[in-house]
Amino acid sequence: MNASKIVEAQDDPSFARTLAEADLVNADGMSVVWASQILGRRLPGRVTGIDLVDPILELAASRSWPVYFLGARAETIERATQVLQERHPHLVVAGFRDGYIRGVEAQAARTIADSGARIAFLGLPSPMKEEFFDQQRELLGDCLVVGIGGSFDVLAGAISRAPRWMQRAGLEWLHRLMREPGRLWRRYVFGNTRFIALVLKQRLGRLRA
Repeated sequence: MNASKIVEAQDDPSFARTLAEADLVNADGMSVVWASQILGRRLPGRVTGIDLVDPILELAASRSWPVYFLGARAETIERATQVLQERHPHLVVAGFRDGYIRGVEAQAARTIADSGARIAFLGLPSPMKEEFFDQQRELLGDCLVVGIGGSFDVLAGAISRAPRWMQRAGLEWLHRLMREPGRLWRRYVFGNTRFIALVLKQRLGRLRA
């Protein structure tokens, strides 16, 4: 969960329902953590999708749980898979494929299920990955599906992640904005403004109450 998704959920009841029905939602944005402090429901911290990858893979490798990787371009997902197998030599990779699944979502979900994967990492943008979770839940069965956004691009070395000091300071969004200003400026300028307004409105409502 980040500020952008919270704003989108205000305008899209279907997306809001999908988020609410997830088994686990983590704060993937310092703005959400800060908002939790302002609203008196303090979250323990920020946990990004990419920060979950290695700990989960370490557990999967230790228990021989097969994993599946879906997302990014074909060459990117192939390289990311190689990198992760080098980090976790005992990892069982049930399969991988690119993220161009628009129109064939059910087929992709069936492929994951048929592979025997216990855990699937989904590197798709929002709301595409949340829709995939929601609509293909029955086909995926007991497979744990973890959304990790654009993490495969970082893992493959195609793009860089913000330096540690920027991550700790809650400035990773600024690193992304500097890297892709044309695509992200509207999201951060208008989206963040709406998010701040939503937080303030809720805070004022609680004070009045």
